[in-house]
Amino acid sequence: MDKFLTFTIVGLSTGAIYAIIASGLVLTYTTTGIFNFAQGAIGMVCAFAYWQMHFAWGWPVWAALAVAVLVIAPVLGVLIDVLVMRGLEDTSEVTRLVVSIGLLVGLIGLAIWVWKPGVSRNFSAFFANQGFTLFDTRVTGQQALTVVVAVVVAGALWLFLRTTRTGVAMRAVVDDRSLASLNGVRPNVVSSLAWAMGCTLAAIGGILIAPNVALDAATLSLLIVNAYAAAIIGRLRSLPLTFLGAVILGCTEAYLAGYLKTSPNFAGLRLAAPAILLFIVLLIIPSSRLRGRRQSREYFPMPTWKGTWVFAGLSILAGAIMATTLSTSDATTYAKVFSFAIFALSLVPLIGFAGQISLATLTFGAIGALIYGHIGADGNPLALVLAFVVPAIVGALIALPALRLSGIYLALATAAFAVALDRWIFNLADFDIGPIRISMFELGSTEVAPLDVFGYTFDTPARQMMLVSVAFALISVVVVAVRRSRYGRRLLAMKSSEAACATLGLDLVGTKLSVFALSAGIAGFAGALYGMQLRSISPQNFGFVMGLPVLLLAVVGGIGAVGGALMAGASLMGFLPLISTLGTFFSNLAAVLPGLAGIGLGRNPNGSVHDMREGFAPILRYRPAIIGLAVAVPLFWILRLAGFLGNGVFYLLLALAPIAAVVVAGVRVGLGDGTEVADTPRVHDVPLEWKGFSVPWEPEDVVDLDRALGMNEVQLHGAP
Repeated sequence: MDKFLTFTIVGLSTGAIYAIIASGLVLTYTTTGIFNFAQGAIGMVCAFAYWQMHFAWGWPVWAALAVAVLVIAPVLGVLIDVLVMRGLEDTSEVTRLVVSIGLLVGLIGLAIWVWKPGVSRNFSAFFANQGFTLFDTRVTGQQALTVVVAVVVAGALWLFLRTTRTGVAMRAVVDDRSLASLNGVRPNVVSSLAWAMGCTLAAIGGILIAPNVALDAATLSLLIVNAYAAAIIGRLRSLPLTFLGAVILGCTEAYLAGYLKTSPNFAGLRLAAPAILLFIVLLIIPSSRLRGRRQSREYFPMPTWKGTWVFAGLSILAGAIMATTLSTSDATTYAKVFSFAIFALSLVPLIGFAGQISLATLTFGAIGALIYGHIGADGNPLALVLAFVVPAIVGALIALPALRLSGIYLALATAAFAVALDRWIFNLADFDIGPIRISMFELGSTEVAPLDVFGYTFDTPARQMMLVSVAFALISVVVVAVRRSRYGRRLLAMKSSEAACATLGLDLVGTKLSVFALSAGIAGFAGALYGMQLRSISPQNFGFVMGLPVLLLAVVGGIGAVGGALMAGASLMGFLPLISTLGTFFSNLAAVLPGLAGIGLGRNPNGSVHDMREGFAPILRYRPAIIGLAVAVPLFWILRLAGFLGNGVFYLLLALAPIAAVVVAGVRVGLGDGTEVADTPRVHDVPLEWKGFSVPWEPEDVVDLDRALGMNEVQLHGAP
């Protein structure tokens, strides 16, 4: 009985912390409609700030707490609302989600920059030498304080939302923002207040939980993710149910820690328990209504076959240039550009076409790498096929119970699946299911053999560079074929309005299931290629946190275009590692840049590839510029192979050549004279759907309309 009471007290104190954090999450979501994935990171930053002021600088406890909780946290919340979140109007749920993930990644990078990782930092508990005895069970001062603070927070929130004019205004904004404005409520002020309060609650939770864990930026940020399950139990609306869910979650963790066996397999289950509970809760909550049509500023034009084949050819050319000019060590580093581009490419049909959100990309990649590593020990190409098929099947099986979900609920379900595998399944020892031997990462790592095709082994970085670049090019063509097919148009229709598709008889379950399987299969294939490059894989190579920048940069690049996937891979495994070699400052900057890119996404939801295409459009109008590039690039390459140019000068010339071509083409054709570029969409200040309403309809607008609808690419009746 004493043991049960001990772990109950531990569970209640942990649940109290989760309740405080989850309450801030619910408050922000119900007021602004944005699920703040960075809630834990905000609490982490405030916990570090409190440590700096109290433990490092020697400030009194009350002064450090007052500054961290009442100054830093609310100011940070207001800045997030004003500078970031207000730019997300008329954007998709994916964009809003990615911006909050960008905030998470950026804050972790900033904390690592300011507070160096790997340094031991003492964070003693509050009232460490005080406490009392309850039924022969010791209750520490920290545990008692945590429960009291949670009760006070719950009561204060209830009174604030029910009895004050500001609280009623916040609830009114949730019900109907426009109607609340007509009655004198200022929604922007309410939104800033909600973010300030949400960040304050995150700060309280982060400071209270810090004495129980290591003061590490990533660990503390993601440990608080456990509170998401409590928020989901409250349906992101009810604070009482959120507190109940937090208590259930905290007690579950405590009982598992106290009563489960001490074997590694059961230890992993305890760590994964919050994620498993989150997945179960998501499956049993009532279904949300089908999404209707939502106005969006996002625009992804129909890709042409001509442009697709040119893009594929240029991808292979880039791989060949790097394979023949880079040193062995550099080729080993930068060959990962294409494997991570394939990871990002797996998200294009799922998110870009179908509008479904998944945070488990690298998890499916780990499954593909394991399949290839165990079955393809001799480099058998059949194992590479199975690395696609098996993750596709697993993806379909996981997606099947979650298909009734959409939006943020679906994203959280895939995140829970990824975290459960990351913390538990991938760390299991080998076991048997009947006659089948199941083996994961064996003794912490698994060897992966290079691919062997008819005696030709891809066993050098240069050969692997060519392999992954060709694979990326071919998969890009397949993805474009999906986009241009009838199936692709069904995906786009489902993304636009699930309710309309269901009304017209579209099989939403089958369509969602198939696109999840396709995405998981491509990710598994990418994982196998990535494993070949690493030669030895471990669970850390496919962690849940590592998958977030892939999603982040894929959306920043342009999630509806294959070019956005290549840009994600080039940024994550090319540009960022390159600037990290320039010194400590640039290494820290590289950790923050993905987050900054994601935060800025709200200003340009179409992605940077769209802008780059517009920027290089003059080249297509001036044929000599194309001819000049076609001559200059091979010439530079020949000079490099002949030893007349070093790598620094060679790659600088490659970067300057297209820029010079754009400048020359712009001058020659008179850039800005009103003429149009052939086969490229014109830049308009007015969205196409508003032509004829806000501005007169012009005959040349038909070209843009046909291109947007794909009228010149597909037949209205009959097979494409």
